[in-house]
Amino acid sequence: MRFFLVVSFFLVPVYIFSQKKKELKKLGIKSQIVIETTNGKVINDGKTLFDNKGQIIEDWNYDKEGNLKTITKFKYNSNGDVIEELEYDGKNVLKEKRILKYDLMEQKIEELFLDDTGKQIKKHTFTYSSNGLKSEKKVFDANNVLLSTKKYTYSTK
Repeated sequence: MRFFLVVSFFLVPVYIFSQKKKELKKLGIKSQIVIETTNGKVINDGKTLFDNKGQIIEDWNYDKEGNLKTITKFKYNSNGDVIEELEYDGKNVLKEKRILKYDLMEQKIEELFLDDTGKQIKKHTFTYSSNGLKSEKKVFDANNVLLSTKKYTYSTK
């Protein structure tokens, strides 16, 4: 029974997200804007732009005063996996670039963090068990020196 709960925990968000993408595509939704009203004050809270497949292509984040804080732009591979994230500050200046790599099973195996000049800031690598569960995450610094290793174990008990 616990195994079912663990599997459900991982699959339900994937199912819901894929349903959301299908609905966005079906309805032709191109953007979502979130505005918050608190004590009569109206502020921007977020803005998300979608492509014709329902995938997020831009995500705008605002601070508590409603000023633009960051814009993150996304690029996808043919499988619909994010392969690149570009993060800009509120003045549209590139702060960070993240490049994601996947294996043949579409599991993320590497996440490379680059500064605005293209120089590596850090790197994360991921390994998976034979049944597809994440088993390890390693974090490296700018010089590929291992900083930490996180191991994941799963139990049905």
